Amino acid sequence: MGLSNKIKWGIIGCGNIANKFCLDLALVEDAVITAVASRSFEKAQNFAKVHNAKKAYGSYKELFLDKDVDIVYIATPHVSHEELSINAMKDGKHVLCEKPLALNAKETNAIIESSKRSKRFFMEALWSRFNPSIVAIKKSIDNGEIGQIKYINAEFSFKSDKPIDSRVLNLDLGGGAILDIGIYPAFLAYLILGVPKNILAKSIFHKISKCDIQTSMIFNYDQAQAILYSGFTSNSVNTVRISGTEGQIIIPNSWHAAQEYAVIKNNEEVIFKLPTMGIGFSYEIEECHKCIRANKIESDLWSHKNSLDLISILDTVRDKVGLVYPQEKRT
Repeated sequence: MGLSNKIKWGIIGCGNIANKFCLDLALVEDAVITAVASRSFEKAQNFAKVHNAKKAYGSYKELFLDKDVDIVYIATPHVSHEELSINAMKDGKHVLCEKPLALNAKETNAIIESSKRSKRFFMEALWSRFNPSIVAIKKSIDNGEIGQIKYINAEFSFKSDKPIDSRVLNLDLGGGAILDIGIYPAFLAYLILGVPKNILAKSIFHKISKCDIQTSMIFNYDQAQAILYSGFTSNSVNTVRISGTEGQIIIPNSWHAAQEYAVIKNNEEVIFKLPTMGIGFSYEIEECHKCIRANKIESDLWSHKNSLDLISILDTVRDKVGLVYPQEKRT
């Protein structure tokens, strides 16, 4: 792949998130959607037509073997991430895999080892990390603009009407609020404060599917606390408050796709507007391109270690509330 050439993408899974991703992929100048794959060839054909992809496949393996594809975006249910990521890298593809990277730290470790062995770029698609507002807030905090961080309050919840067999609620597909949306507030606390010293967590479970539908978490640090929430049972304002010794930062609804943020110091509020290009997936796409062109196998902004730390935190949360996936019982 010459540096002047466009980077050719293959899309694995043709659901809602992949559709949004491809809308933003079309906005990135040096990107092109070359192929899409689904277990349903008809679904792949329809998706390819919508997004002007040249090729459609009825199996993932066919796409992995396509020599015209440089990098694969994996947007299938959580339970398939480990196998598909590893197989894609074995076949020479770089990989951007939707969050959560895998069900647990054990699977995540296997993916990271595969990236190292194959020397293929691999990144978790934690798109919020590359959001311009989140990048600016991280820099501001690191520069001490609001002093030492003492408290974070973050939530992500919405009322879901998904059926019980959907990936959101089905335990066999890695369902539950923790992995699907709890990952967002957990990510923010980790980004700002690092790995917590200890974690408290409580969940309310679905009566039939047994996945968590509401989970509250407290992350304890030496000099700070984060109070975090995720749930499928009610809508929320989905805002963030980051409080430091010298001021606070507020990210309004919906903070994970932030378009602006406010800094409050000395009773004065300054609003910083940083609207995203498209929905906001373009920034993680650009990071993939930058790393691939530099022959890197991981990003400095969201590294393999960052992904492993985050899933390990979520493992602890699940352990605290007693949420175990069927696949984990078999291993």
